[in-house]
Amino acid sequence: MTQILTFLGRGGTSRTKCAIAAAKLLASQGKRVLLAGLAEPELPILLGTTLATDPQEIAPNLQVVQFQTSALLERSWDEVKKLEAQYLRTPFLKEVFGQELAVLPGMDSALALNAIRQYDESGKYDTIIYNGTGDSSTLRSLGLPESLSWYLRRFRQLFVNSDLGKAISESPFIQPLVSSFFNVNWTADNFAQPTNTANNFLEKGKAALADPKRMAAFLVTTEDPIEVATARYLWGSAQQVGLTVGGVLLVNSGTPANLSPEFTPLPVSIIPDFKAGDWQPLINALPDFAAQALQAPKPIEVDVPSRQVRLFLPGFDKKQVKLTQFGPEVTVEAGDQRRNIVLPPALSGKSVAGAKFANNYLIISF
Repeated sequence: MTQILTFLGRGGTSRTKCAIAAAKLLASQGKRVLLAGLAEPELPILLGTTLATDPQEIAPNLQVVQFQTSALLERSWDEVKKLEAQYLRTPFLKEVFGQELAVLPGMDSALALNAIRQYDESGKYDTIIYNGTGDSSTLRSLGLPESLSWYLRRFRQLFVNSDLGKAISESPFIQPLVSSFFNVNWTADNFAQPTNTANNFLEKGKAALADPKRMAAFLVTTEDPIEVATARYLWGSAQQVGLTVGGVLLVNSGTPANLSPEFTPLPVSIIPDFKAGDWQPLINALPDFAAQALQAPKPIEVDVPSRQVRLFLPGFDKKQVKLTQFGPEVTVEAGDQRRNIVLPPALSGKSVAGAKFANNYLIISF
């Protein structure tokens, strides 16, 4: 089973140094490690080597890959055309080539996430360390399986129940017409095969995100008040997408600082600043990532006997948290993140009876 680690925080260089040190530490312990970074010069400069779009070994048990969005887009486009050929009788995307596609905003993170998924499924690595942007955009990308599954189940059901959906599924004339274009049977469930495939794909992503043995993040900060505030904000935002935050890495410049009260109950590890060519002090100061991730507070806890749902939302105050229930699920907004909570059968369909925010927890009663 592969564990995916990532680092969150305002200081990009500090995060990259911690990611490299973590990769070196885990590789020295005999774990097969993949360090994955974005197409920026920081990672190859710190490693002192040129990186490629395919994994290359730079030390025993340690491989590094640099994500280049244009290359990832070409590879993903080939997969899209394969899917089109599977479901359409007359594919038309074959006339568009991956080499000519322009990169749009947001593609970087989504394509990087898909590449991480593929490396994860390969079974070649015990740990994948993703050195992304470490900000809210990274969290949105990691939360994509949850967000996309909501859109899929919500709008699919709306279409099935609509007059248009019923007319199409029940019409004896439209079904043969649709079948002439598609390779799948048109049923009342409206493309059940591709929809179920997508659901299974997203459910795997959601399960990995919710399991600290599979995926976890660590905050990186200095004693600078702005960096501390940013780390706290990202901590709460990570909880909103269901990502476990295992601890804090405080990069210390020599000035004593006690940030434990700011991040309770997370452990704070003091990390020395990097000196060119000497990674060992950083490696020696790193915590046990797997153990800390398992001990961290869970982003969400459901207590069916007490009819309560508890969400851990540190870094926010009561005014920044909003609870609504417009559809079949409960929607929680905190900061700039929104989460739709799927309730267990015992609570599904029940209205919210009350909610309170205390000690960094939003407690919802039904």
